[in-house]
Amino acid sequence: MPESVAPGRALQGVRVLITRPRDQAEKLAQLIENEGGEAIRFPAIEIAEPTDARALLAVIDRLDKFDLAIFISPNAVIRAMKLVIAHQGAWPRNVRIASVGRGSARELKRFDTGNVIVPAGRFDSESLLALPELQLVTGLRIVIFRGEGGRELLGDTLKSRGANIEYAECYRRTPPRVDVTPLLDHWARGEIDIVSLTSVDGLHNLFDMLGPAGREQFARTPVIVVSARLAEKCRELGFKTEPLVATQASDEAILESIKTWREMQKTL
Repeated sequence: MPESVAPGRALQGVRVLITRPRDQAEKLAQLIENEGGEAIRFPAIEIAEPTDARALLAVIDRLDKFDLAIFISPNAVIRAMKLVIAHQGAWPRNVRIASVGRGSARELKRFDTGNVIVPAGRFDSESLLALPELQLVTGLRIVIFRGEGGRELLGDTLKSRGANIEYAECYRRTPPRVDVTPLLDHWARGEIDIVSLTSVDGLHNLFDMLGPAGREQFARTPVIVVSARLAEKCRELGFKTEPLVATQASDEAILESIKTWREMQKTL
């Protein structure tokens, strides 16, 4: 029977690599450190301004002409809503809102947008598309706020159901401009126990940056991911251990998955 763990010490001695963008990593880092773990911050992705902000502003200027707006990520919410407030004063009440995940829904509530359509279980495009509110959309004008180069599944499926789709690209994901040497040194000394991955782009960026030796170390390290799609990408890259999928993309859910992994190690 596993020994009991003192409150706040469940991750004592566990070293977690956090790959979230720099300005989004601190909450998870604090949660890990509050449980006695060590958070190693290394942003594997940066969030930049969109290539053409004029296209985004053009959508916002006629926002009240849409029937539904869908937000793909918290980054999309934050960047789009600041422009909506600046240009429109408030969200137009005739436009319903949906989001792929709870993180986006939480950000939307900060802007007083009213009720948000959001899945109750898994948080991905497939789950959003399964909701009753998105079945009968023939003739509806729907705008999808997202990053550049996002998945087409959501828009393509809604088009096949008869909706008129436009994309509003709010940001770009770019590889970070950082020195990878300290991270390679951590791995060489055996100082990374588990990695938290929250995006496919971040996974690929990190994999590309590490070089052959670093990739081998990375692929041997356990990972926590936030979607089945991200887990599949890890398998495709040849990871040696099965990715552990968090129940949500939230920092709290990631923390619980790391604690679950830690408990599993004690029983081996």
